[in-house]
Amino acid sequence: MGEKKVVNALVSGGEASAGPPLGPALGPLGINILQVVNTINEKTKDFPGMKVPVKVEVDSETKQFLVEVGVPPTAALIFKESGITKGSGAAGTNFVGNISMESIVKISKMKLDVSYAQTTKSSAKEVVGTCLSLGVKVEDKVANEIYDDINSGKYDSLFD
Repeated sequence: MGEKKVVNALVSGGEASAGPPLGPALGPLGINILQVVNTINEKTKDFPGMKVPVKVEVDSETKQFLVEVGVPPTAALIFKESGITKGSGAAGTNFVGNISMESIVKISKMKLDVSYAQTTKSSAKEVVGTCLSLGVKVEDKVANEIYDDINSGKYDSLFD
């Protein structure tokens, strides 16, 4: 087995191309760039318009490649779920969106393996914190109220 070359890049979900950042990085490795791009686009199609971290491992001898897709940043996932394009800029006073607790749980499950949180419940609190800094309410409530609801067990059925 040959030496492994690794290329890390941030691509737009479902819209990677043979241009930068992938083309110039993969070109010298002598692999079929279009195959790599198509694989990346297939694996990132659920994140349209979002920046997604990808890692391409190439075996320099066999030219076999493996594509690993990371999870988009929490903020990007919140934007997608709440339907907004950017944060408020004056979080805490100016709210630009609202997100359901179901969406919070969905995001926290996606992020759990890259989070310091041990449980979906604690990961959800991290996501709620990000919502606060973006100016997004959760279930039409501000973060402190949602933290109280989470801590009191109101949403425990969602955390299974």
